[in-house]
Order: sequence, then structure tokens, then C-alpha cells
Amino acid sequence: MNDYYADLGVAREASADEIKKAYRKAARRLHPDVNSGPEAEEQFKKVSQAYDVLSDEEKRRSYDMGADPYAGAAGAGFGQGFSFSDVMDAFFGQAAGQAQGRGPRSRQSRGQDALVRLDIDLADAVFGGEQELTIDTAVGCGTCHGAGTQPGTGTRTCDVCRGQGQVQQVQRSFLGQVMTSRPCVNCQATGQVIEAPCYECSGDGRVRTRRTMTIRVPAGVDTGTRIQLAGEGEVGPGAGPAGDLYVEVVVRRDPRFQRQGDDLHATLELPMTAAALGATVPFETFDGVSELEVRRGIQSGEQILLRGLGVTHLRGSGRGDIVIHAMVSTPTKLSSEQEDLLRTLARMRDEEEPTGRLANPAEGSLFGKLRDAFKAR
Repeated sequence: MNDYYADLGVAREASADEIKKAYRKAARRLHPDVNSGPEAEEQFKKVSQAYDVLSDEEKRRSYDMGADPYAGAAGAGFGQGFSFSDVMDAFFGQAAGQAQGRGPRSRQSRGQDALVRLDIDLADAVFGGEQELTIDTAVGCGTCHGAGTQPGTGTRTCDVCRGQGQVQQVQRSFLGQVMTSRPCVNCQATGQVIEAPCYECSGDGRVRTRRTMTIRVPAGVDTGTRIQLAGEGEVGPGAGPAGDLYVEVVVRRDPRFQRQGDDLHATLELPMTAAALGATVPFETFDGVSELEVRRGIQSGEQILLRGLGVTHLRGSGRGDIVIHAMVSTPTKLSSEQEDLLRTLARMRDEEEPTGRLANPAEGSLFGKLRDAFKAR
């Protein structure tokens, strides 16, 4: 008989954990990919054979009673029943073996997350509010309730994997015989086969449908903001848990305002007389009409602020401002009477032969102010 305890270097009363630990230590040291010595391959086969026997409770009991399953077959390889996952465990830990999947898997699984686009007006971004959203998504099948079978029928054990969800295959290599496992394609690794698939969902346990839902859009959102709705995504196979729904907001362009952060910018065209004399102008905001006070002598590009009437801060309290850029309009058509009046005004202001002057760059030129006023338009 082979002395498997001596091959692994453990006592006869060693626990299963001690045997596994000894095997991992020896496998790391003797594996041919690590140790190319002439005797390493043979020693690796011996410790692998010893672990195959001592790690199996029934085989170990039989060996302790005098029955050696490998008696007279030294160097015959790993032997029947040795799994390649044990070698993976030796090098990468138990998680490597688990990653291969052992045992049948559930027919249910979590559904995928979904991403949809929602177009809103700027007013909805300022104040927030409820929006209706129509989406095409997967929901649980109402006919089979996720079972995937026709009413009154069920499933049977897979004939290929016998309910294990995996099939094993023995292959020969330079190390001997190696047993590998792979998911059963006949039952999709579930161990069960649907004999009569549901005519509504074809056995998937879910169907696609269009549904309309109402969502709350928080005030202050902007283009690119994503709203997460937990559990509102696609239902998983077998009516598994639903994924999440992500709503990406797109704010439509507004004909009056250009948004910059939480401030709203607008351009107000003023007649030359109102700019010179000052005026009170009605100005439409999202909160209603405001009386805008235009000071005497306002120049093109100058700004008028309406504080606290901009976009609500998405995080925190308060709102941004409305920034109004003045643009003085020069008349292009004058009657003879109007032209006479303007000439009289020019004469009174000594402006009949204007020389003009260059604006101070530090003060900002008219063209610079106009550029700043219109660059976002």
C-alpha cells in the first residue's frame, strides 16, 4: 500500500483542513509549472493521489481499513474522481474553485439596469415636478408567473447532467488524467428541463411590454443629470429581481433664456430713447411678470440683475439669478421730423461732427460687452 499520510507529511489523525493545507503547500512547490526538476512531476502525482484519497471521507475510511484504491498503480496519474479544481484551489485559494460553479444554478437572476432619456422644459428644471415616462421593458410573465412552464406542467431532471447543472469530462495530460467541469448546455446549468415551455414567454418567465409611469423630477436638474429609480428596471429571467432604471434628463432649449449654472441669462433690446431717459419695463420670468427698472444712460452690454429668480439649487436651498444684458437699438428709419429733432439734439450736445473715441480696454469695449452678451446665444 502507498503511505499517503507520509506523502503529504501529515499525521494519521490530521483534520481535513490540515490535509488541504499540506496539499496546497506541496502542490505549490512541486507543480511542473513551478518546479522543472526531473523528480518533481512524479512527486506531484504522488501528493495529488494522496490528497485524492485523504480528502474524500469514504476513500479515507476505506484506506484506513486497509483498502488502497491505487494499490499497484503508482504513477497512474490523478486517478478517477480527482477534480482539476483542487489544483486551482492549491494555487489561487478556494475562490478559484467556486468561480467554476459547483451545483445547479437558480433559474432566476437579477434583471438588467435600464437607461432612458427624458426631455423636459427649462421651467420644469427651475421648479421640478412630476413627469410621465413611457418605457419598453421586461416584466414578469402573467401566465406562468415566472415558472416558464405552461399552466399545469412542471420541470424534470436533466438527463445529461442528472440535475447537477454541470457535466464532467476526464482528459489526459502530461500530469495524467484530469477531470474538468463545465455548465450543462442542455438545461443552462439549472439541472432542470422545461418540457412544455409557456406559450406566452417561451420559457423565459418574463415578457416585454410598454408601461407608463410617473416620476418626480427634482428642481435644479440639468442636461446630463441621472435619476436612479431602484427596482424599476427590467425583471430578470424567471421573474427574478428587477434591475434599476436610470433616467437621463435633457433640458430643451428655451427661446428666452440661456442657462449658465443656476443663473439664467437673457438679452433685453431697448430703444435708444428708453436707454437715454430710463424706463420701467415689464419682463416675463418663470415666476410671472416683473417690473424691470432700467436706469438712465444704460449702455449696450450692461447687466440688470433679478436676484433669486433663476434655477433652484439642486443640492441646497435658494435659487440662482436672472442676468439681463441690455442691448440699445439704434433706429434705422426716421421721418423728416424725427431727423430734424435728432439734428437739433446733436447740435445742442455739440455732436454734429463727432470724432469718436477708443474705449478703454480696462473698462471693456462695446464689442466685448456685446460678445459676452451674445456668445451663449
